[in-house]
Amino acid sequence: MRAAICPGSFDPPTNGHLNIIERGIRIFDRLIVAVAVNMSKEPIFSAEERAAMLREIFANHPKIEIDFFDGLLAEYARKRKIHRILRGIRTMSDYEYEFQMALANKTLYPELEIIFLMTEGRYTHLSSSIIKDVVRHGGRAAEMIHPLVEQQLRAKLCRKEWA
Repeated sequence: MRAAICPGSFDPPTNGHLNIIERGIRIFDRLIVAVAVNMSKEPIFSAEERAAMLREIFANHPKIEIDFFDGLLAEYARKRKIHRILRGIRTMSDYEYEFQMALANKTLYPELEIIFLMTEGRYTHLSSSIIKDVVRHGGRAAEMIHPLVEQQLRAKLCRKEWA
């Protein structure tokens, strides 16, 4: 069985993330979407909240598993006995960062293969930071995030439910 891990902070999950996951499941037999628990930045959502949103969004996709990881991705992959990592790339700066991370992970776990999947053009501009700013200032984010995510993000950032 060809399985891969698609790791990320997913804070919040964007339509770009969802697109990479949906395209990834067409490439692999099973995809583990691994939510990073301890991030260097302060997340808006807890790891449990991020995972819950992803589980609800992908509830009808039996080949997608939502899990958590804390610490090194290479160690998580080794523990899960997975040899493939799927990463989305939006820009050249993403590529430079991901390339360095891929080399580090390959050093830690030589059997690991990292697959980069280019984000579709309509999602290239999306970032969690931009989306948070749009929502925080009352803008509509319907083209950027799933309606469930928008509702929960508004509740967090605006302290009121989005109608």
